[in-house]
Amino acid sequence: MKPNFDLNNKVAVITGGGGALGGCIAQSFSQSGVKIAILDLTQESAQRTVDIIKKEGGTAIGFAANVLSEVSITAISKEILKQWGRVDILLNAAGGNMPGATIAVDQTIFDLSMDDFKKVTELNLNGSVIPSLIFGKIMADQKSGSIINYSSMSVDRVITRVVGYSASKAGIENFTRWMSVEMALKFGPGVRVNAIAPGFFVGNQNRRLLLNEDGSYTERGDTIIRNTPMKRFGEAQELNGAIHFLCSDAAQFITGVVLPIDGGFSAFSGV
Repeated sequence: MKPNFDLNNKVAVITGGGGALGGCIAQSFSQSGVKIAILDLTQESAQRTVDIIKKEGGTAIGFAANVLSEVSITAISKEILKQWGRVDILLNAAGGNMPGATIAVDQTIFDLSMDDFKKVTELNLNGSVIPSLIFGKIMADQKSGSIINYSSMSVDRVITRVVGYSASKAGIENFTRWMSVEMALKFGPGVRVNAIAPGFFVGNQNRRLLLNEDGSYTERGDTIIRNTPMKRFGEAQELNGAIHFLCSDAAQFITGVVLPIDGGFSAFSGV
């Protein structure tokens, strides 16, 4: 029997949909006939992605959203249901880091700012848990749906300096497995929860960390490339196929997994 990868007429919610990775999968989904709700911190950033999708003939709406606010996400969920009547896919792409939760080259762990550590862990962990609970309840009532969380290479391997980001993404992997079991046991096999673990992709947040102004690798960028068997950074669109698969009926017996998309980084010992 031919696998069913069709996503046509599905409804997807993408948090952080105004960013590079979230915006890229939004466009890819749209080209597959998915109706998309873009959630981002500001209406302006969400609308940029919406405008691109509409220009290409797709269907999308945008919302200014605070992923740490149950009130904000609940109100948006009601608007999406009013518009399209269901939610089939949730991508928790919102997240990030900040300097105080990162250990600088001339610092040690004892220079960590606990205030920034809390902010980073709240954004990356709670910022996925809250949308998962609100949109997951809709999926539970429907008896169908797919939630995709975003993990990181910093979970299984110690990536120096990014202590706050690493801790929060480790929490994401545990939450992904926990919620996948909860949904399957109590609401049936139709609601699945998985995660992807992107390797190293150059974006606005990490560009200066990985690349010099002339495009050559920084010391950190060079270290990453030396430990990536494919010897390059990833391209945003290279996440899309895995996400499409995990959200489709072709993956209907897959839940609770974390799929690395990393050019072999997680498999390589460095020797």
